[in-house]
Amino acid sequence: MSKFLIIPQLKNIDESLKLAEKYGFGFEFNDFFSPDVLDSKERVKKIAAEYKAHKLPNLLTCHGDFFDVLIFSEDKHIRNISEMRVRQSIEAALEVGAEAVIFHTNHNPFFTSESYVKNWMDCNMKFWSGILAEYPHIKIYIENMCDSSPHMLAALSERLSAFSNYGVCFDYAHASVFGSDIDEWVNALAPYVKHMHINDNDLKSDLHLAVGDGKIDWNRFKEHYFKFFTKASVLIETSSIENQRRSAEFLSKLGII
Repeated sequence: MSKFLIIPQLKNIDESLKLAEKYGFGFEFNDFFSPDVLDSKERVKKIAAEYKAHKLPNLLTCHGDFFDVLIFSEDKHIRNISEMRVRQSIEAALEVGAEAVIFHTNHNPFFTSESYVKNWMDCNMKFWSGILAEYPHIKIYIENMCDSSPHMLAALSERLSAFSNYGVCFDYAHASVFGSDIDEWVNALAPYVKHMHINDNDLKSDLHLAVGDGKIDWNRFKEHYFKFFTKASVLIETSSIENQRRSAEFLSKLGII
């Protein structure tokens, strides 16, 4: 079974299913990270039911809410809302039958003081330890977003790796835009990576282009993938079906899928 996934389009579900069947792709649902959706259990159930009315791929993951989720905030009210959004996201993932849900680090890379980093680490360790223990039957993956370095996520992951349902979602494109040398990212995070996000960009902005349409070195990615990440699932994180199709063709010609 392929460990690659695409983002399904509910309004064009037949096309998403055809592409998934052709390449053996799974689905990563992006329908449930909006607070407006999460605040309506009826809407969550309706969307999940519409998906489950079809024969879905075996591999299913789900992106959780992330825009304003700051479980390490100094403000207890923001922390409480963030915890609520995490729980809502997990429940939505369970409703649609996903085996994993993805969240972001969400720290500000321009805040580098020792106290900020320590608070982020302590709060994340305490919070995710509780969530991982409470939901042992779903995988929780934490993704690098605007992180300028892999080392905060790597340090957190070393502590959380005792939980079998924990892993890193390594966003290769984010690391290529916001980070330092990609080899540093790969070497730091490889022991913890269970899921990946890939798309292309101009190495300046997070553009979510089709794979092969930007400036990321995909031959280098191929080396990294086969050396470190063949056991990880990989989302081709571009939304349009045409970009997904072209990404699949490019990766197939490259010998990755």
